[in-house]
Amino acid sequence: MNKSDLLNWLQEEYQQWEALLAQIGPERMDQGGVAGHWSIKDIVAHLTPDNHRLVANMQAAQRGEPEPPPPWPAHLQTDDDINSWIYETNRGRLVRDILDESQQVFQQLIAVVEGLPEDVRIEIVHQGRREYYLVWLDDQRVQPGEFFDHFHDDHEADIRAWLAQVEKQ
Repeated sequence: MNKSDLLNWLQEEYQQWEALLAQIGPERMDQGGVAGHWSIKDIVAHLTPDNHRLVANMQAAQRGEPEPPPPWPAHLQTDDDINSWIYETNRGRLVRDILDESQQVFQQLIAVVEGLPEDVRIEIVHQGRREYYLVWLDDQRVQPGEFFDHFHDDHEADIRAWLAQVEKQ
């Protein structure tokens, strides 16, 4: 895989993501019960820090700098604690603001990937039926599709099941 293929893949994933959000519609973004009590808005807010962190890590690696701290407080160590913090930080925000932030950080990711050298080392890792893309920046390995991989692996089935249920009503 080369950089152009990676960019195409990211764009295709993003188009599919946007199509799913359009199918859900703005009127249902705040509706709870998608994954536990979480709404689509909560899931988007939960996924977005992955891209913030990814962009920051890729930028730091390109500059030869150490990995920057995560966007959540350093004392939070478990996924549950981090997820709770992300939820509490974002639950009062408007849907449009959450979606805008997600879109902006995706555009930042595209810009960072576009800025990679043409000969950047990109690997495809196969796990089960899924493929994961890894980019090597010197000795650091980053997963530019982390947002989409996390979505597909952990949230897509819940979202699609919820959507099928609400569309029947």
